[in-house]
Amino acid sequence: MSLKRVVSLLIDASLTQEQQQKLEQYLELLIKWNKTYNLTAIRDRQKMVTHHILDSLSVIPYLQGERLIDLGSGGGLPGIPAALLYPEQSVVMLDSNVKKTRFIQQAILELGLKNASVVHSRVEQFQPEQPFDTVVSRAFTSLSQFLRYAKPLLSEGGRVVAMKGKWPEPEGGEVIEGFELEQVVPITVPGIDAERHLVICRKG
Repeated sequence: MSLKRVVSLLIDASLTQEQQQKLEQYLELLIKWNKTYNLTAIRDRQKMVTHHILDSLSVIPYLQGERLIDLGSGGGLPGIPAALLYPEQSVVMLDSNVKKTRFIQQAILELGLKNASVVHSRVEQFQPEQPFDTVVSRAFTSLSQFLRYAKPLLSEGGRVVAMKGKWPEPEGGEVIEGFELEQVVPITVPGIDAERHLVICRKG
């Protein structure tokens, strides 16, 4: 099955030829830079497709609003795929690792993503000029800690989308004061047998 076909099944939308080409270009950049910068422990190309690209794309339909921030973005996941598929959305990717933020900046330039930007900072030190509509992360930390980090970054009524494996979490899975649990969505990612869940909480 082609990357385009799998992506269309995951996000319930058709990719343009340009979007498909840029996703593939991003994958090549990730593979190339990973050899020097150790962006991810995964080296196998097919596993990068399933465990990074497709896993990130599974969250795309839940990233609502005009302003999105991806905390602990690493190699730009899911921020770069989100910016590619939703050019009308402003996407900020934050990471404390300078090698990873350099890679993200280079990827933004090479892919021509005018709606994306990167911030090199620890999340607890970051003070945005404007609040965000959605805060997302892949396996960043426990849910309760993620909500603490996200709270000052979110607009009232904004959403946190936490990408998790097993749910409930064995530790730190509590929803903290100031948030309500909106939904837990089991997701299936082609090529990944492990459990995957999206935990969505709303501020307010």
